[in-house]
Amino acid sequence: MSGYSYVTAEGLKKLRADVEYLETIERPNISKQIGEAIDKGDLSENAEYDAAKEAQGLLEAKISQLRGILANSRVIDETKIDTSKVQMMTKVTIKNQKNGAVMTYTLVSETEADFKKGKLSINTPIAKGLIGKVIGDVVEIQVPNGLIPFEIIDISL
Repeated sequence: MSGYSYVTAEGLKKLRADVEYLETIERPNISKQIGEAIDKGDLSENAEYDAAKEAQGLLEAKISQLRGILANSRVIDETKIDTSKVQMMTKVTIKNQKNGAVMTYTLVSETEADFKKGKLSINTPIAKGLIGKVIGDVVEIQVPNGLIPFEIIDISL
């Protein structure tokens, strides 16, 4: 995966929107807060100024991080995804062999991960354990409560 972050077209659009929001809304807000704090006088004991400058630093770091991700993002052509094995962007249904629980996850980039929506980051231990496997494989994956065997029941888009 040569240093690229693979995303869906929808994921790339959201990432661009996030950067635009931070640059056009948040950045001017913090600049305004800094200006208002400066207007209050003595900066050596001005907690508002210190807080605003710290928030500005954090915001700029976040913008820089997202811009880096954007620069290294490649959109996945979902029509070329092979569903014969588990990989990025496939939806995989697995069965916990210990308790019989069945779960379905779509493997996505770190920036698109949303566990509540069943979008599992490709960088999680479960996703890493499933990559390259096929229907019928049983994979033992180390999770916080031990080693769990998962059977791959289905792979789709």
